[in-house]
Amino acid sequence: MTFDQNELIDDLVARCQKGQEGLERMKTASLESLNYKEDEKTWSVLECIEHLNRYGRFYLPEIDRRMQKGKDLKTTGSFKSGVLGNYFAKSVSPKETLNTMNTFSNMNPNNSDLGMETLEEFEGQLTEMIGLLEAARHLSLKRIKTAISISKVIKLRLGDTFRVVIYHNDRHLVQAKKALNLATSRAE
Repeated sequence: MTFDQNELIDDLVARCQKGQEGLERMKTASLESLNYKEDEKTWSVLECIEHLNRYGRFYLPEIDRRMQKGKDLKTTGSFKSGVLGNYFAKSVSPKETLNTMNTFSNMNPNNSDLGMETLEEFEGQLTEMIGLLEAARHLSLKRIKTAISISKVIKLRLGDTFRVVIYHNDRHLVQAKKALNLATSRAE
């Protein structure tokens, strides 16, 4: 799959901004609603966001570090997704009916004690991601490669890493929105 680099970055920035807008609604909800769980297996709003924070704690520094190392690798104006990166991006994209996926235990926030700082951290991560996307406009999204959270051996193209992280964010923001709607409808 080939993308115009600026169009891809514009789309990813817009997705981050939409995530920031979604957080605004979450920040007005009660802590009780944000921690509400339908059952022990489902995640609350804050657990969804904490899951994203945990991935962000790995990917944001990894992306920044690799961009610094690859600052001399300039863009050609387009980005061609790799086979593995495109597969991962598609698999974590939000769908009409979210398929359940297993998560690694260190990334699973189920039954964590979480507060409003969880939302604040994610808001900061979204702002940082937008900054990285803007800084990547002149870099090669194909030749710069990043490690992935599940393996330091497997590397993805920077453009695919951005897609995977941001589509994954989208997926769990949809899940968090559903959890918040359920919590607020229950409280009414």
